[in-house]
Amino acid sequence: MDLLERLADDPGRAALLLDVDGVLAPIVPRPEDARVPEETRTTLRRLDARYALVACISGRAGEDARRIVGVPELTYVGNHGLELEAEAEAWHARLHTFLATVDWPELEDKGLSAALHYRSAADEVAARSELDAIAIRARAEGFIARYGRKVLELVPPLDANKGTAVRRLLAQRGLTRALYAGDDTTDLDGFNGVSGLELSIRVAVASDEGPAELRAAADIVVASPEEFLSLLKLL
Repeated sequence: MDLLERLADDPGRAALLLDVDGVLAPIVPRPEDARVPEETRTTLRRLDARYALVACISGRAGEDARRIVGVPELTYVGNHGLELEAEAEAWHARLHTFLATVDWPELEDKGLSAALHYRSAADEVAARSELDAIAIRARAEGFIARYGRKVLELVPPLDANKGTAVRRLLAQRGLTRALYAGDDTTDLDGFNGVSGLELSIRVAVASDEGPAELRAAADIVVASPEEFLSLLKLL
């Protein structure tokens, strides 16, 4: 509570940096069905008027994140920060070519990256075995292949992640106080992005699917997007 009070005392110098799925929007069986509840949207609008920056840092494409959140006035960075990197565009065609060779029922092509979901798989062990084979082929083509919450993600091998996006956004606005909230492995990069600030708060939205490392690195742990909304209301 002391950390939150300190952040809220001077909102004009502070940023709120938020993952979308699993943080603002509850996890659903089909990613395309995810939505941020209206009560959360109302709170985000209030916070946007109060804080120097409210940004959504998502693994989704930025425009897709904007659609799901439904608060267009916020700042959006998608594809795990790749959308801020000019070099990422050179990998777009290579990714499209590779995905044309992949037969997967829940393949999400995000332009600069891709997500192969298996949350709806009848046999998760068999699904992971198939995805492991796809991951091997992707790595042979130069991509990074990594697992998240019921998903295999394919991204270009660039020094770009949620942490680099966070640092760039904070530097652009000269902000030295920030809260970052996430629920999955790539959010550890976001946690690193707020390291070394005058005031940094790392919030983990914990789940059985999420990494233990995220909880261990967090200053505050909540159990669900609903609990995280209660935290946002304190700001």
